Amino acid sequence: MIRPYKPQDEESVLHIWLEASTIGHAFIPRSYWESKIDNMREIYLPQSETYIYTDTTTGKISGFISLVGDYLAAIFVAPSCQRRGIGQALMAHAKKLKNELVLNVYTENTQAILFYKQQGFKIVDEQTDEATGHKEFKMVFHQ
Repeated sequence: MIRPYKPQDEESVLHIWLEASTIGHAFIPRSYWESKIDNMREIYLPQSETYIYTDTTTGKISGFISLVGDYLAAIFVAPSCQRRGIGQALMAHAKKLKNELVLNVYTENTQAILFYKQQGFKIVDEQTDEATGHKEFKMVFHQ
């Protein structure tokens, strides 16, 4: 089930974000992601339109997607729940809401790039993320 984010979801969302970020971005030290938790809590989640994927049986939060306008700011699935279609369901939800989606993804995150390509995204640019110094692709999806 996909539903809008509620303040009581915060700790679960932050936990999923940290664990999935650490695994998906193993080329960046975990300490970097840990240093960003307060920003996620105080800046990014409050300014995003966030949707939660919950397991219909347990009610447990398994993933989330955050949008800022047409920018796909985050899509993360709990590592133990990956490869079950949750990311696809979250992406389908976002596509119902937006005619165009734009995102940035690290070039080293080949698994995510493949996922985004399977979802219809195209690489349109490459730049360097100033915060980490790592290269990233800008990808766009059009309905």
